[in-house]
Amino acid sequence: MPSKFAVTGGIGSGKSAVCLILKERGYPVFSCDEINRALLNERSYLEGLCCLFPACVKDGKLDKAALADLVFSDKKALKTLNAYAHPRIAERLRREMDDTEKTCFAEVPLLFESGMTELFDGIIVVLRNKEERIRAVVTRDGLTPERAEARMKQQFDYDGALPDGCLAIENDGDEAALRKKVDDVLEALKEQGLL
Repeated sequence: MPSKFAVTGGIGSGKSAVCLILKERGYPVFSCDEINRALLNERSYLEGLCCLFPACVKDGKLDKAALADLVFSDKKALKTLNAYAHPRIAERLRREMDDTEKTCFAEVPLLFESGMTELFDGIIVVLRNKEERIRAVVTRDGLTPERAEARMKQQFDYDGALPDGCLAIENDGDEAALRKKVDDVLEALKEQGLL
């Protein structure tokens, strides 16, 4: 049975950059964000969200920006969204990974928050200092630094101790340095007999 690995880390840590390198190395890579985007194009999924968050519906359509603003400022709303979305995303991710016959990786932004850890044989955590993460999110998403930091506070604390067994990649250099670190992790997984 091929191994399955999660790639996770805080917002702005560089998970997507790591996954791009893994793809270049020939591994299948799945994305919870892509699955979520696909689900948002499915009527039944959208109808469920509209029922749960009627204040975020404008002209009969879900206002994704309004939903994001709501859930990142209201813990109860975030909990409601996660309870609805995470099981559906996890089920689709499991099916996609099961359809591949090769060792694969999945970018899972909210791995520890979603309870998806049991889907994986190993976990790679991408770490980056907070200031760099805020700068990356501000540049990528057009958020203010305050809103970027508010989103970070809703996530698992990657500045604290990581769960046992996680492999960490410190994203603290340039692209060449990150590529070397990804290759070092792949080598470590090979040595452990997981690749």
